[in-house]
Amino acid sequence: MNSIPPLHITSGRRSRPEIILIFGSALAVIAIVAIVTSLLIRERASARDFAARSASNIVQLIDADVQRNTELYDTSLQGMISSWQRPEIRNLTPPMRQLVLFDRSTAAPYKGELLLLDKNGDTLADSLSVKPRTINLADRAHFRAHRDNSNLDLLISDPFKLHSGYRDWCISFSRRMSSPDGEFQGIASGAMRLVYFKELFKSLNIGRDSNVNLINTHGFMLARQPNTGTKDLIGEDFSQSPNFKRVLLEGAGTFVSVSTLDNTERMYTFSKVGSLPLIVVVGQSLEEVYAIWLRNAWLVGSATGILCFGILWLTFLLGRELSLRQKAEYELAELAATDSLTGLANRRRLDQVIKAEWARGLRSGKPMSLLMIDVDHFKAFNDRHGHHGGDEALRKVATAIQQRIRRPGDLAARYGGEEFSVVLAETPLNGAIIIAESIRATIEALPRFANDDQPITVSIGIASQLSQPGDTLGGLISVADRALYQAKRKGRNRVECGVSPAFNPLPRPA
Repeated sequence: MNSIPPLHITSGRRSRPEIILIFGSALAVIAIVAIVTSLLIRERASARDFAARSASNIVQLIDADVQRNTELYDTSLQGMISSWQRPEIRNLTPPMRQLVLFDRSTAAPYKGELLLLDKNGDTLADSLSVKPRTINLADRAHFRAHRDNSNLDLLISDPFKLHSGYRDWCISFSRRMSSPDGEFQGIASGAMRLVYFKELFKSLNIGRDSNVNLINTHGFMLARQPNTGTKDLIGEDFSQSPNFKRVLLEGAGTFVSVSTLDNTERMYTFSKVGSLPLIVVVGQSLEEVYAIWLRNAWLVGSATGILCFGILWLTFLLGRELSLRQKAEYELAELAATDSLTGLANRRRLDQVIKAEWARGLRSGKPMSLLMIDVDHFKAFNDRHGHHGGDEALRKVATAIQQRIRRPGDLAARYGGEEFSVVLAETPLNGAIIIAESIRATIEALPRFANDDQPITVSIGIASQLSQPGDTLGGLISVADRALYQAKRKGRNRVECGVSPAFNPLPRPA
């Protein structure tokens, strides 16, 4: 039975220290997670930047090598044209002319045939044979381009396969051969075997599941390392690939996209080779790019998770201790305010509440009522049934009083001995009379104790007052006491109303 209004410490609610602890711990965890997340995001960006710089270095290395070889080919072609246009060269014996036109550099690994073609596409000189082979290349695109455009300088062809020799994939470097008056006389052409780039790419450490590509601006694959599966991609047309279109549009840079070959997300770093119609593309697997970062992220994330869990767990333990302490304080406060025999509020609690309600009545201008209740003939009852019986009777009276108190703000208390008090906040006299009569009737209807001939009854005195400045609480209590004594003098088991200067009694119901 809880007969006491809420105290300052309320069970079931978190105290201010608990709220501060929980808020502080949550704030600390959020701050830690935010800082670690920010650092991991920054480290991820750093990992990407580092991978992009590494890939860019590879691209630049390949660019330099391709340009160097292109310059060597161009030098050879210009030398061939210059030598052929000198009349005395044509009068040399075929072996001597072969030595003059094609120096030892043409025997370098991965270099293909060097040819001089006349205006009809027939062979004038051949690096692979002292006696030129009977070859006509008038149908080749690079031959037609030089024939139809006198402004072309060095031209690099799309990939093709040689008619003879190694018969593997090549590209050709060619220059126009013109007369002094600009008339087309033929071309000088040199083939480079694309296996050269494949071997060059093999020497580069680009990481697992990554690749290096050389593509011309028409979208044809010239070299790739490593190949995707067993298919050789040399000569494949990627001109319609979204990734190639972006590479061709931007010229140089880095972006992340999904490969159209294996649906793997990669980071592509690319650059055009100088002014040549060639593009180097390094495709790095994102798994490889972020491998170290991901491992560190797992370590840091796990450590952060353990730290945050520890903070929350310690917060929980400390919060539980604070809650237990709060509960203990509440129980102690409740015990300090409770009468141990009846379970009602004790005299100390009664004094606190009646003072608080008196002050509130002064502020609100609403009346306050006080009931003083005394058990009739209690000494005689004690003599008949002993102290144990008397205690049991007091508990039953207390229960009956508490049952008739409906509002949480009202208070039933043990005043002392066999006397009880009821504080009725914001209750006028007529309401106090109704409650008092209800209490009296309920107690009178209690079952007879141990077949006693006399029922347990109470006398009740009522005081009700609209507090005014200058009034005192002691005056209200005195009025209630006088009303109680009047009820006893008039025969007990009755309700009487006291009279005070601020009190206008209403007629008691018949």
